[in-house]
Amino acid sequence: MFISPAFAQGTGGGDGSIMTLLPLVLIFVVFYFLLIRPQQKRAKEHRAMLSAVRRGDKVVTGGGILGTVTKVVNDDELAVEIAEGIKIRVQRSLLANVQSKTQPASGDSAGGGQTAQAAQGGGLLGKLMGGGKK
Repeated sequence: MFISPAFAQGTGGGDGSIMTLLPLVLIFVVFYFLLIRPQQKRAKEHRAMLSAVRRGDKVVTGGGILGTVTKVVNDDELAVEIAEGIKIRVQRSLLANVQSKTQPASGDSAGGGQTAQAAQGGGLLGKLMGGGKK
């Protein structure tokens, strides 16, 4: 009633469709660089930390229990001593952090120091601003 028929029909040109998709693409790019990529990097560092756990390491479980790894049972389980004479079996994937690492044996690679340094990062904002590097 109050809108003219020419305005109501629209332009029908191809430029409008590209300009409407541009903000969505820009939002996806921002989400990728601010959320998805750092999360993937953190997950990769956590997997590397878990694969490098060995006897003598002081660990924190997902439930917050502190202990020392006494035996690597298999690829999925560890025996952790939480007090004198009290040992529990913990799934390797449920370790939250490795607080202190033992010195690598002569046959091990020197890659363990890098994962311990990466686990001490300054959070998402610190890593984005370059605070996690020395």
